[in-house]
Amino acid sequence: QVQLVESGGGLVQAGGSLTLSCAPSGRTFSNYVMGWFRQAPGKEREFVASITWRGGITTYAESVKGRFSISRGNAQNTVYLQMNSLKPEDTAVYYCAARSRVYESIADLTRPNDYDYWGQGTQVTVSS
Repeated sequence: QVQLVESGGGLVQAGGSLTLSCAPSGRTFSNYVMGWFRQAPGKEREFVASITWRGGITTYAESVKGRFSISRGNAQNTVYLQMNSLKPEDTAVYYCAARSRVYESIADLTRPNDYDYWGQGTQVTVSS
């Protein structure tokens, strides 16, 4: 049983930083794609960033490029989302996701139904 556990959310002022963590368990994730999505109240869940566990290839939503960074720690079996220069519009519940299916390009994996497993989410609130 795959489980994804997020942590690191909280309240931060605009311009500040937060680091989210996702700890997957239950499988060997070396062939997986790991992603971060977010969902603000009244809005659809949207793609933030993704990374291949093998090779560390990354892709980002345009809205976070240059501010957010996704990485994985092989030894710790953890995926991180470093968020800098946070804006009030970044306020949302952030979800970790994992994809086990074969794919052609990580750049294509930007929809929620491209992923197979989800965490419970962690709240990020950015005050102005």
